[in-house]
Amino acid sequence: MKTLFQNTRRAALGTLAGAALLAAAPAAFAQTPAQAWPSKPVRIVIGAPPGGTADIVARLLADGLQKEWGQPVIVDAKPGAAGMIAMQDFLGQPADGHTLLVSVNALVTEIPHVIKVRFDPFKDVKPVADLARSGLVFVGNPALPAKNVPEVVAYVKANPGKVSYASYSAGTISHTMGLELNKAAGIDMTHVPYKGSPPALQDVMGGHVALMFDGPATSIPMVKGGKLKAFAVSGPKRNPALPDVPTFAEQGFAVIDDVAWMGLWIKPEVPADIQAKIRQATLKVMAQPAVQTRLTELGNDAGSGASPEDLSKSLRAASDKQGATLRALGVKPQDLGG
Repeated sequence: MKTLFQNTRRAALGTLAGAALLAAAPAAFAQTPAQAWPSKPVRIVIGAPPGGTADIVARLLADGLQKEWGQPVIVDAKPGAAGMIAMQDFLGQPADGHTLLVSVNALVTEIPHVIKVRFDPFKDVKPVADLARSGLVFVGNPALPAKNVPEVVAYVKANPGKVSYASYSAGTISHTMGLELNKAAGIDMTHVPYKGSPPALQDVMGGHVALMFDGPATSIPMVKGGKLKAFAVSGPKRNPALPDVPTFAEQGFAVIDDVAWMGLWIKPEVPADIQAKIRQATLKVMAQPAVQTRLTELGNDAGSGASPEDLSKSLRAASDKQGATLRALGVKPQDLGG
């Protein structure tokens, strides 16, 4: 009798222990938030039209991330209002990392000094990684009677109030570079903002606007095809894709040395482990030889690999510098409709 009781008790305890282990199993083998992420398609919002530099770079990234994560990664173009339509969309999404933003550094360094924005550039968005870097290309309609920057300046002075230049968006380096040239050369080019490079370049090639400061990815193919004339590149060195086009500094305008970069941005509230997973995958994709080759073909250098913290520090320093430059030029933030 005692033996039967002991066996029954032993069996009951074994059953209870087994049940406890089964109950604990889901907790033991549950995935962390980062391991389970992404749990649905990821969307990359860009504030530019299809075919522009942001679109090209974002699609290079999206293709690689899709393979890394096994989830669709969709590029969603929301052009207009100096990127603020895209920004509003991005900021309106949950902070779960399933909505990302690809945008130029002007998002922080320039646009808030030119346009009255409704977000805090140092609290509401955070850089994950810089994807590609380049100076801009100063291009014009092939019919312009000028071969270099001094000749463009002479042409503008000979036609006061009649020469305009396009930008791919108000408040970006494409806009402010024209203001800097105006001041440095004592000329009066009129700024005409567009919703991205493709429509702006169409009007330059069509003769509706004479000049433009554009990213190399969109302008270089047109230059090589004879549809645009290149006068200069910004930055400290010539663009390898346009080796015969001198820098502004080589032509006596050293003040125009800006370099823009395209970055991946996230909401700071996204869990840190998910942020780390996104950054790790992004750096892996952008380091692939095929991606690097494509960036070079587009006239871009690869991203620096700098940490988000270092990128944020450099953005703040650049914002302070750009703000001082714009204030010296008399530029004040305007409403989006202004």
